[in-house]
Formats: sequence, C-alpha cells, structure tokens
Amino acid sequence: MSIQRQDEDGAMAAPPTIDWAAGPIRCAIRSGEIHLWRIRTDATGIELAHGLSLLGARQRTRAARMRHQPYRERYVRAHAGLREILSRYLEEPPESLRFAYGPAGKPALASPAVPLSFNLTTTGDLALVAVCSGVGSSTDLGVDCEWIRPRHSIEAVAERMFAPEAVRDIASAPQHERLARFYRAWTALEADAKADGRGLFRPRPAGAQPPAVLHCIPETGYIAAVASPKLPPVSDWTTFDLLPRA
Repeated sequence: MSIQRQDEDGAMAAPPTIDWAAGPIRCAIRSGEIHLWRIRTDATGIELAHGLSLLGARQRTRAARMRHQPYRERYVRAHAGLREILSRYLEEPPESLRFAYGPAGKPALASPAVPLSFNLTTTGDLALVAVCSGVGSSTDLGVDCEWIRPRHSIEAVAERMFAPEAVRDIASAPQHERLARFYRAWTALEADAKADGRGLFRPRPAGAQPPAVLHCIPETGYIAAVASPKLPPVSDWTTFDLLPRA
C-alpha cells in the first residue's frame, strides 16, 4: 500500500489532478510507460446500441441479466469503451477482441498480437482503464477508482479490511480528513488486489512483493489508485479521454 505524504501540520497532501487529452485513434506504448484512459459511462458516453454491438457474448449475457437500468448502461459503456481502447493499440476491430480470465476473474487478452496488460475500474459515471506494455508478473497492473461520498462506520470497515498502519492513520486524522484517508486506503487496497488478479479476499502469495501504488484525482469528487511493480510517477503517465466517435 502506498505511503501517504503529509504536510508539516499533519494534513494529508492531495494527490495530483489529471489533465486529460483526447485519445488518438491509433496508439502505441513503450516499455515502462503507463497510459490511463477515462471513459464516460453516463449519457454523454458511447451510444448504447453501438456499445452493445462491440461486446462479446459473455458481456452481453451479463448485461442482459442486470435489472437495474443505470447499472446496465454504465456496464455496457465501460466494457465497450475498454474494447475500443484496446483496439487502438492492437489495430483490430473492438468486437473481434477475445479475453481469457484468471482464477478470480481478471481478464487478459487471449493471444494478442501486441503484448498488453490492462485493468478496468468503474464507479459513478466514470470508468478508468490503465494500460502498460508486456505480460507477466513484472507488468501486473491494477486500477481502482471511487466516487467519494459519505459512508457510515468507516472505522469499522477499516478495522476489517485495512492493514494496522492504515487503520491508525484514519483514526488519528482530524474528523474532516477521515473520509478522504479512508478512500485513499480503499483504492490502494483494491488496486493492489487487482494487480496480480488474486482478488480482494485472497492473501498475497508467500514471498511475493507488493506493487507500488500511486494515487491521482481523475476529476472532482473521485480518487483513483494504480498499482504495478514498476510504476513511474503520475507526472510521467500519459492520460487520454475516450471520446465517442462521430
């Protein structure tokens, strides 16, 4: 889990805010780089009928089972957006992409022409996709984003889910900072667990080293974390907005 920076008065230093540029139609990524993409999952995002046409059978079946319409629409736009993004690196149609799934359900490209690691997170009206070059444990990649909103009993959740130092950090913070510190710790936990695909409730394999974790603010009201064994500073990330094609 990442170490939180604090000012001299003990206040938590804010993560950097992301500036987004329109994503290119064709995209290349070099070894050691991190690309972070933003997808709108509300009505300003991908048109739903088009999004559904990009999904594979597994994703369409899952979407059809979602009874809550807003959740279903966000799911379609997020996963269609993921396919659109990956297709820009692979130069293949989004609907032709095929995925394999790890023991805890983490997706990976099946036999890609270009080796890529990626991870998707969705929250509120926003989804993020992190991408890096290569496959294997040295390029494990996890991303989590949370829409910051009030929660009850954050100390009790922290006691159950977080490492002792994170619990102490939240408990010792001024009341007005505790929610921000909780979400900082939560996104770090999720991104870490997603990086190697073990899932949130499985322990790290014996002897495995935890990834580096860095935070950013993708837009006001959200916080995100990216985890990977070799993680460049946020200022070196390339950040793209996925804009619906005309």
